[in-house]
Amino acid sequence: MADKGNMGILRNNEGDDGSGNGNDVVAEMMEMIEAVGSYTGFRRTQRKECLKLVRRLKLLIPLLEEIKEINQAIPTRAFQSFVHLKKALLSAKKLLKQCNFGSKIFLALEGDAVMCRFHNVYDKLNEALDGLMYEELGISEEVQEQIELLKKQLQGAKRRTDTLDIELAMDMMIIFSKNDERNADIAILERLAKKLDLYSIGDLEIETVAVKKLVKERGTTKHVESTEHIVDLLKKFKKVAGFDETDGNKVLEDSPSLRCLDRCLSLLIPHEFLCPISLEIMTDPVIIATGQTYERENIQKWLNSNHRTCPKTGETLSHLALAPNFALRNLIIQWCEKNNFDLPKKESHMMSEHQNAFIDEVSSLIQNMSSSQLTTQCQAVEKIRMLSKEHPENRILIANCGAIPPLVKLLYSPDQKVKEHSVTALLNLSLDEANKRLIAREGAIPAVIEVLQTGTDEARENSAATLFSLSMLNENKVMIGCLKGIPPLVKLLQNGSIRGKKDAATALFNLSLNQSNKTRAIKAGIIEPLLHLLKDKSLGMVDEALSILSLLAKHPEGQTGIGQLSVIETLVGFVKDGTPKNKECATAVLLELGLNNSCLILAALQYGVYDHLVELSKTGTSRAQRKANALLQQMSKCEHIL
Repeated sequence: MADKGNMGILRNNEGDDGSGNGNDVVAEMMEMIEAVGSYTGFRRTQRKECLKLVRRLKLLIPLLEEIKEINQAIPTRAFQSFVHLKKALLSAKKLLKQCNFGSKIFLALEGDAVMCRFHNVYDKLNEALDGLMYEELGISEEVQEQIELLKKQLQGAKRRTDTLDIELAMDMMIIFSKNDERNADIAILERLAKKLDLYSIGDLEIETVAVKKLVKERGTTKHVESTEHIVDLLKKFKKVAGFDETDGNKVLEDSPSLRCLDRCLSLLIPHEFLCPISLEIMTDPVIIATGQTYERENIQKWLNSNHRTCPKTGETLSHLALAPNFALRNLIIQWCEKNNFDLPKKESHMMSEHQNAFIDEVSSLIQNMSSSQLTTQCQAVEKIRMLSKEHPENRILIANCGAIPPLVKLLYSPDQKVKEHSVTALLNLSLDEANKRLIAREGAIPAVIEVLQTGTDEARENSAATLFSLSMLNENKVMIGCLKGIPPLVKLLQNGSIRGKKDAATALFNLSLNQSNKTRAIKAGIIEPLLHLLKDKSLGMVDEALSILSLLAKHPEGQTGIGQLSVIETLVGFVKDGTPKNKECATAVLLELGLNNSCLILAALQYGVYDHLVELSKTGTSRAQRKANALLQQMSKCEHIL
């Protein structure tokens, strides 16, 4: 045993670093671990990483409990190692707190930067654990083994890649692109809102508070562009949820909900007279399936935005019918007369009658789609196509009326126009999440693939878009690959119109998230048209091509196809002179290639990439900085070859 008298001792009631005594530090660390363990709202983009970090932190509890039970003097050096561990835990807690309470849009947009923070926390924890003095502290072998296992887990965590960021990347890239005509595409916005859990009123109100806090913290001089992106996307999500964009603007400046609530309180309006959505007095109250009452206009906007839950309770609605609440309306009128309060005048709605008329129309069209007269058939399917495009609620009603089976059948029609209208109608219907499964179950995927091969140019484009929409479900990714849907997509990428190329690229990116589909895409010859897109910048698809290449570069066969000197030179060119997004994506591809082939790193150095990477590591996007730093580290390992 070491002579404690000669090493310096910090007893449990002493401390010389301002951190408190030994037991205090141990107790504080246990409290921090308990606190992060109580977090239940981790944002979806980082949820998996957060839960893993929390589980790893809990592995420290046996160590801390054992130290606490020993209840003896702690050597000075050992105490300092606990101070370092406490600092690492504080960093972990701060990160987990942001991932639990922070802006969901910010965490998605800055996903790579956030992942860097996780890696920094892993490094700090590892460094602190390396400094632990087991023998001096009297730690049991069992706990020592557990800590060593934790250290291995932390080291392994840094090598993991989160596929959720890759899934979000394409949609985020499109939404924030000023040059892409799809940046206001309602389907992409709906998909993003669902991925980020920002489609309910409650979630949007919480996000508004988080964004306001973020804007306040950042001020007006730092990160202006990304802050504008976050604010703009929040406005779009609110519009998708049924709020006017002007309302979204006001929420960021000064919440109208709070202002309206203040006005209502000053007038002492009974709370049950206020719509839970707008917090304004109701003029046309209606009851929904859960028994909750809302202003008709507000709840109709909610339902029209493809929501199928009660905004107040979160329960799934068993039906969409709205029943007038005459009793409450009479009470509101009586209260208004008694208090000299003028109700806002709004038009009365007869939505149920309109809905019934719509269902009758759709049922008639479905019948006409089975007509033996080609003209009648074509007119009916074209009308279904138009109706399915107009409104999110229409897509549900049309599917519920049984339109999907006859539409799938018409994909095999000998008439090209009928096929075109049918596949486009299915594309529109597939924007609803539930319809994706219905369409696949009706056997639509092989029929859509056939239209992709034999249809008109517009039909081929919309077939590619349909496959992309259906591939949002993992089981459909596998099915599309197995049914040989990838080769015709590659062909469209190579020979299609610009719109066709973009639809094909989007579908191929999503499908290539599946490992087996990477192999299928490479065998179908995807690399050659992707490299052509890099050379022909006039097509405006460099980012799409680089994004797909970064996925394929993880595959051994992809590394062989992409790892050519001419390709390395092209990639280095984008790092030097490309747009910020070009530089980011090109660096990501070079990193994937370089991790498996040091010769390619040497080639990139010979083409003069080094100085540009150094610059990118300081001034690029957050993801570009991370990739550039990783590539520079990889280059330093290859110095002995030079």
